[in-house]
Order: sequence, then structure tokens, then C-alpha cells
Amino acid sequence: MAASAGGDLPTTYDVIVVGTGMTESILAAAASRVGKQVLHIDGNEYYGGLWASFNLDNLIKWVKDCESGEHLPSDLDDSNSDVKINNGEDFVFLKSSASHISNINLKWHIPKKNNEAQVEQWSRKSQTGHEEEGEGAVVSQPSSGEGSHSRTHTNSESEKMPSTNFIRNGNWTQEDIMREYRRFNIDLAPKLLFARGSLVELLISSNIARYTEFHAVTRVLTWLDGELNTVPCSRADVFATRYVSVVEKRMLMKLLTGCMDSENIVQEFEGFESKTFLDYLKSKRLTAHLLHYVLYAIAMGTDDMPCMEGVERTQRFLNSLGRYGNTPFLWPMYGTGELPQAFCRLCAVFGGTYCLQHPAKALVVSSDRCVGVVSCGQRLVADHVVMSISQAPSHYLEDPSSSGISRAVFITNKSIMPAEKEPLTFLQFPPGPTHPNTVTVIEVGPSTHACPKGLFVLHMTCKQNKSAREDLQEIAGFLLMQDDVNPSDYDITTDTQSTQTSGQESSSTASEGGSGGDDTATVRTKPQVLWSMYFNCAETSKSLLNANVPQNLHLCSGPDLELDFEFAVQQAERLFKTMYPDLEFLPRAPDPEEIIIEGDTPDSPEVGNCQLICCSADT
Repeated sequence: MAASAGGDLPTTYDVIVVGTGMTESILAAAASRVGKQVLHIDGNEYYGGLWASFNLDNLIKWVKDCESGEHLPSDLDDSNSDVKINNGEDFVFLKSSASHISNINLKWHIPKKNNEAQVEQWSRKSQTGHEEEGEGAVVSQPSSGEGSHSRTHTNSESEKMPSTNFIRNGNWTQEDIMREYRRFNIDLAPKLLFARGSLVELLISSNIARYTEFHAVTRVLTWLDGELNTVPCSRADVFATRYVSVVEKRMLMKLLTGCMDSENIVQEFEGFESKTFLDYLKSKRLTAHLLHYVLYAIAMGTDDMPCMEGVERTQRFLNSLGRYGNTPFLWPMYGTGELPQAFCRLCAVFGGTYCLQHPAKALVVSSDRCVGVVSCGQRLVADHVVMSISQAPSHYLEDPSSSGISRAVFITNKSIMPAEKEPLTFLQFPPGPTHPNTVTVIEVGPSTHACPKGLFVLHMTCKQNKSAREDLQEIAGFLLMQDDVNPSDYDITTDTQSTQTSGQESSSTASEGGSGGDDTATVRTKPQVLWSMYFNCAETSKSLLNANVPQNLHLCSGPDLELDFEFAVQQAERLFKTMYPDLEFLPRAPDPEEIIIEGDTPDSPEVGNCQLICCSADT
């Protein structure tokens, strides 16, 4: 259920959860599912916290809020406040999660509008293959094949936007992109799901999968010898690729088979327990290309990664192959911000109370216990309090100066590598002499509802060394054209977006054929950056808590550097077992048709299995 931000709430609960981040939302769903009375509050007007997904306009507003550093005034400063404390109790004031965001750099790379006055025309390709010209196109609703999470546009501005079936003539300007701001879903913490990872298994076993929809990643790329290469993932890919010789194919299959042979794994890796995975790969006399594929693309590791960790990562990659597509990965439709909301929906279904724009200002602490939370002038009491480390006071942390994550987001005019069908791309950019850390690159297109047709959104993530711009700009330069576009550079007569596919296909030879062509031709194949944003976020997954933390206060980490949600799921289950050691963590929720009202009899004694809703790779 939902409560209004301005109304008073009941004051006593089993669990109060502050913030709607990923781990917090999983815990809220787990507690509500086993019958606990849960209050879930968030000071923001949106779900997800630092895990949220925004349309472009709301993302720009989020940036302004972070830069302004404005915080709501404390309820405790109000002379009319009814919040009182008893003898032996103290207020512990909380921080804003925005304090964990820094070094924001947002920039447009295209003109605000075209210099020449022109009538914007929109062309629609009909089913018969010809184009129909028209102005003031009306929005059409997505087809049923696009999923049940269709979003409508009700204001006058969005009604003027072309549907995703329309292709714009001419070049993008800032006005063009902002006109379609509602069609963007841009993630603060982009992550993929392993097809057999812990989150997918949890979504299925708990029946929360019915609230979600996914798209299979269509390709895995790597950066090798100064160009992008497709990584052969499955057995069919290995024997189909022309970049690997016949001898190399046999060597690769033998290596991967050895990593998956559980019966002989102790014998296979004897003597390498204290060595690196790179040492093991070299012992197999792999070629430089095969070593690169396995270490950086499949194991997604580094030169100093321990051997058994590399084996575990390789097994996780291979175990997830073939379940939902040719790659091991899934991407959440509408962005990763949908996943915390899915767990919030389950919590609400089982009686959880939700209230956004309801910030927690302070904890009420007595001795070694948290006896209450102060929010909107009320003292709320619970047996357990769950909140993010990003809001915890510094004296609760052993070392408040945590490491950081560097993030970059780019809106581009085409994909980083040509493809016959719209790709959904994962690339683990290997470390180099001038960039010591691996960089995770995820590129999503219109079919995932991440952006309008004709555009792509590219995410980059790495460990922070300096500022996000300093850490990632060089890698961005390898893949993208970052120079600003002047109005004089625009060729208004060229239908750049509607001819994008053919343009990519024409340049594919130069891109795939190695470095034989001239430098100018290679540069032209790069996508043009239309809009970019860099920022840093604190990495709190390794934060150590000290003895000052009350026993019944459970602190959750924010987004971490790993590609998937493994840490968030494991942390949520561990905290739940600390709170309720004798109860089951997120048991399966019944489907609506399985709920039996008193006096009714079930139509069938059997309960069906939950299926993960996943779009095909060709969608």
C-alpha cells in the first residue's frame, strides 16, 4: 500500500526500511513476504536511490540536485516539532545519499538547434515498404510485442513526439533530443544479469519474475590489436569465427572443457592455488589472442587475478551460456532501476507501506539499539531498521574514506560496431599502459526502451583513480567521436539517421578488416557523441562497520564495481538471516489465480512453475 507524503503514518512496525536501493528493496520484500509489518520510506520522489533509472529530463534534474547540495531542513529544528526523546536516548543525524556523488561533468556536443529555418518532417515506413510524409505525427502506442510495461505520454509536448516507428530526417539537435526525453531510460548503476546468476534464480524462485522483463545481450566484444573483435562465446561461435584458427579453436575448447570438468578440477589446477590465472593460461601455451579472449572477455579479469578466482569466473560465464541466448547475459528492459521496483511491488502486495518524499532525518538510539526513526515530524518505532551506508553517519564506519566508481554515459548516433540487427553489446575493455583498470562498457538501443529510435546509450564503468572524466575519456576516445559538432558541420540534406544502417554496413569492412585502411576512414566509423555525462560514486561494498552501529540497525551497500547483482543479493540474504534466522528468505509468492478465497476450491492441485520473462535476442 502507499501512504501520502503529507499524512501521518502508524508509528509501530516490525521493520522500517529507509531508501529504495537494490539491497534495501530485496530486504523489504523478504520481510513482508514472511508476514512482517514493513514501512518503506524514501526521501526522493522516485524509486531506486543510487540504483535508479531516469528519463533524460529527470536525469538532468538529478544532476542539478546533486550539484546544489541542498538538503531538506531538519524536522528537529522546528520549534513546533513533536519529536521528543527519553532519558538515555540520543539523536543520530543522517546524511544525504547525494554526498556520495562527485565530479559531475555534463555536456552537449551538438547545437541547440539548426541555424537554417526548416520545417521538421517525419517519415514513416509503412508495412508495404514506401514512405509517407507528414507533419505533427501522433504518438502510437508500442505493440504488444514490446512488453506489458508500455508507458504512455499524456502531456502536450509528448503528444507531438514521433513514435518509435518514425525516423527523423536530418541531424540531431538538443531540441530534437529533449523533445523525446521521455523515451530515455538512463541508469545510474548499469548492470547485467548472468542467466544462471543468483538474481535470476531469486526472481524465478520468489515469483518476482512476473514483474520484470529482460532482453538478451546479443554479443560480447573485446578490444584487441587496436580494434573491436567479437568474442566467440558458445561452441558454435568458436567454430564459426574466422578470427581464430582451427588449431586455436581446439585449444580453446580443450581449455574451457577443463575449467568445467568438476571431477578432475583439483588435479587440473594442482600447483596453481597460489598463482595467477594468467600463469595457468600461459602454462597451456595459448596464443596471444586466445589468452586475451579468456582472461579479459570470458573471465573478465586482470593480470594479477588469482587462479581459482579466474576459474570461478570462467565457470560462471560458461554456466550461463545458452539459457536465454547466445551470450550469458540479460539486460533489464527500461533499465536496472526497474529491478528494485519489482521487489517493492512484492512488498506492497504482502502489506508493506510505501511513502516517497518521506525522508528519514535521524535515528533515535538508546545504548546499543536503534529505537526509532525520525521522519516528517514523526517518531517511528521498529524492531529492525534497514538503511543505506550512504546515509549512515561517519562514526559508524571504520574507514569513512571509501573507494570510488567512475561512470560515464553517452548518447550516440549509432552503435560502436556495425550489425545487421540492432545489437545489445557488452565489452570488457582490458587495462593498458595509460589506463590500469578494466572498463566495463554496455551499449543499449531503442529495443530496450533506453532511447529513441536512431540513437544508442553507451555506459562505461571502472574503478576510480582520479575523476571520472580523467579515468574514462581515453577509453571513450577509442570508441567514440567526442568533438563538438558545429552547425556549419551539419549537412541538412543528408538523412543521417534513416540511412544509419546502410552507413554502418558500408563501413563494416574497414572496421572488421583490421588496420589495413587509412586512419581517416577508421575514424569515420566511430559514433558521434551527442550528449555525455561523467560522475563519480562512492563504492561502499567493502566498507567496514565499527562497534558504534546499533545491533538492530542493518546497513546496505550501494552499487558496486561488479558486473552483476551478486553482491546485493548475497548481502540482502545475509542481513535477512541476521534479522530472522529461523524464517525462509523470499519464499515463492503465489500467482493471482492460485490465491484461494475462503469457501472456494482450487481448480487444480498443482502449482505451475514461474518462468522468467525474457525477450529473444532478435527482438
